[in-house]
Amino acid sequence: MTTSSQPSTKPAVLIIDDEVGPRDALKVVLGPFCTIHCAENARMALELLKTQSIDLITLDLKLPDRPGLNLLQEIKLKYPEIEVVIVTGYGSLKSAMEGIRHAAAGYLLKPFNTHELTTLIQQTFEKKRRLDFLRKYLRDSPEQGTHAWHTLQAKYRSLCPNSDPAAAILSQDDMGLLPLLSDILEATDRQLLNHSSRVSFYATLMAARLHLSLADQKILALGAFLHDIGKTSLPHYRFSDDQVLPSREPVLCREHLGKGARMIESLGLPAEVGQIIAAHHERWDGQGYPHGLQGTEIPLLARIVGMAQLFDHLTADAPGRSPLSVEQAIQQIANPSPMQFDPQLLELFIDVVKESTASISTMVAVPAA
Repeated sequence: MTTSSQPSTKPAVLIIDDEVGPRDALKVVLGPFCTIHCAENARMALELLKTQSIDLITLDLKLPDRPGLNLLQEIKLKYPEIEVVIVTGYGSLKSAMEGIRHAAAGYLLKPFNTHELTTLIQQTFEKKRRLDFLRKYLRDSPEQGTHAWHTLQAKYRSLCPNSDPAAAILSQDDMGLLPLLSDILEATDRQLLNHSSRVSFYATLMAARLHLSLADQKILALGAFLHDIGKTSLPHYRFSDDQVLPSREPVLCREHLGKGARMIESLGLPAEVGQIIAAHHERWDGQGYPHGLQGTEIPLLARIVGMAQLFDHLTADAPGRSPLSVEQAIQQIANPSPMQFDPQLLELFIDVVKESTASISTMVAVPAA
């Protein structure tokens, strides 16, 4: 079903809901500015996605043939550029958290408020325009110099709502770049953004225990968040393919370290952030890369991020992965052979993880079927 005589000028929305009332209500609200398609169950939705170009999906969590969260994961795996907003009468805080963790753009309970719905949908379309722009940019220009990055920032700001001259000033600050850098990670793969956020969280826990200066805490949080920014320049990158071998060697190529460091240099971020990106795969025993640094030759902050990123790779819940429990990951990281990490930092990291198990388990928990 469509509601426009000029469908090509309107974004396409797929409503997935087995109840007639909510479907009709959504069609009435969204019809004036969207092309509408409907599916009563998961099977119909997946069949329709094979033949129709869809920009956004509204998804009920309770469907007759499979759980909505399960369908959400399949949609985001097969069609990562489609935004999904959960609209359900069977919601809970847990399902909301699981939906957002699995890349839903928003969450709304039935009966919905019309203003809240239209605001959320409009914000999601604005987000999709930014991400689509960045996907094209990364596809066409994966590595660029300083001038190109300034051009990118200007174009990006023009796609942001309420853009004003202050945004140009804020963008010169390290943290002012975070919205753009966060969107670049998400445009590549939402799970890469989630991974980066968790690694930054784990590194921040270590910073507090080590009593680092405020300046170093800021650099560590930023460097941990951006440690894999170079992967945004890898063609067809998928976090689900980014596994760690039993030897603790990453599957994907080593080039992302140099690519990421060059990106940071072009953006004018502190040199220490670039050091974290370039050195977080170095190893205490000197068997790491790209330079084979050994022991304290590896910058302290990079040593912290190296532990945090491996822990998250082992525990990350994402499509195509078989995550370890927090306890299993601790056992594997604590194995003294190979000697990958600074022994004193490793002991402290394990203590911090054990003390924060409750919050960490919530972040990486595998949703119930």
